[in-house]
Amino acid sequence: MTDRAAISNPKTHYGNGKAATRTFIWQRMTGALNIAFALFFIWFVVRLAGADRASMVGTVHNPFIAVILCLLIINVCIHMRIGMHEVIEDYLDEGPLNDLANRANTAFSILVAVVTILAVAKIVFWG
Repeated sequence: MTDRAAISNPKTHYGNGKAATRTFIWQRMTGALNIAFALFFIWFVVRLAGADRASMVGTVHNPFIAVILCLLIINVCIHMRIGMHEVIEDYLDEGPLNDLANRANTAFSILVAVVTILAVAKIVFWG
């Protein structure tokens, strides 16, 4: 159990401070970018609402739109991985289960990013 004396002792170590700061900054940056990407995504969904497949392929075939979609996917996956990492740290004790959960979280985030970027690439290059 952590008490006031342990927290106030400067020799007590609660993890890597640099990594925690880096994670905090990345989480805030990706969150801010998600707000900007939300505007694009709203436009994208409204633009394709009720459209047929040919119109959708034509819209995604535009290189500018495809690049923004890929950046959005990467940003969301990074933000998702950081958020789930924080949840895992909060609810699982240190140990092999925590490590396994964090590795599964990273693998899932990478898998989601790769599969969705490949789907966008397929639409862009092969229609």
